Amino acid sequence: MVSKLRYGNTDTFLVRGESGYLLVDTDYAGTMPAFYGAIKKYNIKVSDISYVLATHYHPDHIGLVSELMKQGVKLLVVDIQYSHIHYSDEIFSRDKRLNYETINEEDATVISCKESRRFLKGIGIEGEIISTISHSEDSISLVLDNGVCIVGDLEPIEYLGAYEENNRLKADWELVMRYNPKLIYYAHANEKVL
Repeated sequence: MVSKLRYGNTDTFLVRGESGYLLVDTDYAGTMPAFYGAIKKYNIKVSDISYVLATHYHPDHIGLVSELMKQGVKLLVVDIQYSHIHYSDEIFSRDKRLNYETINEEDATVISCKESRRFLKGIGIEGEIISTISHSEDSISLVLDNGVCIVGDLEPIEYLGAYEENNRLKADWELVMRYNPKLIYYAHANEKVL
């Protein structure tokens, strides 16, 4: 089961596993009160969330990661993302009111895309993580066996024709479509039923 949370500018998602939830993305730093309100609507507490996974490390996707880690949520990082974890630090440092704390990557669980199916199965989620780097070098998508796909900032598939010369974007969508998705969730666009 996937629940969509909207408490700022970025749609984030709770994927229910047998041993807790996987939170895919967070919003910008400073949105924790709104996040609490969003999960309360689903009768979920932070302690019900086992892991947080960022589709990429831009500020509107990782702003709450450190705060969640302080509350016991584990950070799941794909190895291609590891060198990008601090991408947003300088951006957040410009506004001290946000009280952003940098992510402690030493406390992260790091896996590869190849290991993702086994890892996710271990927390009761059937699916895998794939590399979809047309938006940024650290972008990933979560593809679930039930046909749900969470793609973060991957350019919507209906706009693919407008990016004819973008071979990376074409390759990303070809890869996603190999999984026969039924529902695509984006971070900044309405979901797409296929």
